[in-house]
Amino acid sequence: MDILTELSKIIGPEHVLEGPDTTRYAHDATGEYNATPIAVARPADTGQVSAIVRLANEANTPIVPVSGNTGLVGGTYAKGAILISLERLNTIYEIRPDARIAIVGAGTIIASVQDAVEDHNLIFPLLFGARGSAMIGGALSTNAGGSNVLRYGNTRALCLGVEVVTPTGEVMNLMSELHKDNSGYDLKYLFVGAEGTLGIITKAVLKLFPKPNSYATAMVAVPGLKDALILLNRLQNETAGAVEAFEYMPGSFMDMHKAHFPDACAPFDTNYDVNILVEVATASPNMSVSDILETCLGEMMEDGRVFDAVIAQNEAQRAEMWQRREASAEVVFAISPRVDSDICVAVDKVPTFFELVAPRVTQLDPEAYTSSVAHLGDGNMHFSVYPTRDDKQLANQLMEEIEDVVKSLGGSFSAEHGVGLSKRPSMARRKDAVALNAMRQIKTALDPNNIMNPGKVLPD
Repeated sequence: MDILTELSKIIGPEHVLEGPDTTRYAHDATGEYNATPIAVARPADTGQVSAIVRLANEANTPIVPVSGNTGLVGGTYAKGAILISLERLNTIYEIRPDARIAIVGAGTIIASVQDAVEDHNLIFPLLFGARGSAMIGGALSTNAGGSNVLRYGNTRALCLGVEVVTPTGEVMNLMSELHKDNSGYDLKYLFVGAEGTLGIITKAVLKLFPKPNSYATAMVAVPGLKDALILLNRLQNETAGAVEAFEYMPGSFMDMHKAHFPDACAPFDTNYDVNILVEVATASPNMSVSDILETCLGEMMEDGRVFDAVIAQNEAQRAEMWQRREASAEVVFAISPRVDSDICVAVDKVPTFFELVAPRVTQLDPEAYTSSVAHLGDGNMHFSVYPTRDDKQLANQLMEEIEDVVKSLGGSFSAEHGVGLSKRPSMARRKDAVALNAMRQIKTALDPNNIMNPGKVLPD
């Protein structure tokens, strides 16, 4: 069977891309995972996705789903495989304000959903730098996080239902619109976060939330991370949990940002070691989050727990504060060699992580330097080490030291970026063996021919 000819019959030859036409699909956002696939197939609907998967399963040909291709762990590496691009499954089928749900295709760009629901005075609160190109299917497949997880949860928490094409080409209808349904196993949780290894998400029911009518956003310098957590908890108490984002940027990152963007304004006249971007929001006309934030910061300055603070006075100043945080990936990836981690510990253990990891890095490479940005409000850190030499053995040692500290604190080596290819060694080292065995059994049961994004997530 000529699989490319059969693909052309299903979706039309203009939507079967080969050779140089596959270039923009053949690498992820890091640029570190490059491979020319057999072809890129661009189906228009769930029926075509199903037909392609059936074809691939019968031919025992690997397939890799791809959405916006903004991943950072090699999850869409497709050497010897057919890439199935979901970009044409971009229909926003329904927005139902009274139920506060949106029903969308997996190829819908996150920002497009956000723009569409804004007309209904609602938000879809998935906030990260790539939302202008990342798609719903990819966000669900990786269980993406971002800056608003503190208040709204990660992508799994923002989804009520999904439609999935299984590895044998069957269409599984899990498109629940319900907040309560205990009729057996909640299978959607198998597919959300599975990185396309168990099936292809083609449609989703998303939760929407009231659009805040006021924001209070500030850059705050504090003596240490423990002081930052006191600020976080105080704001949470006084606003009934209205803190939307609480982002940590150390002085080392501020220096890197300034070097990368020399025309950017620094947040303060003085360089501080611990800088926090905090945003509080409310849809209630009876709460002034600006007053609460200003009062809280003023009182903590008097107590010596805040060094300095700048509250955004308009949308332009707010956008400038967010630009600094959302440019972090560009800043971090501009310097090599580096060892990146996407880790999570309990919020109160974040200061301990930094205290423990620093001497371990120095012991391995005395001249290495580190930097980090963190979703401090949920304990997720993007911790980077810049070693003095490009040495794979040293990089592996540094990663294992980071993982050792994380494990000792009861944390996870993978927080929001997924596992893909790059974290499979970590899965082998750190994931509970019984859990890994259960995952392998699920994979074998659903994908007996191992065609669905093979070689990702699970270690050999």
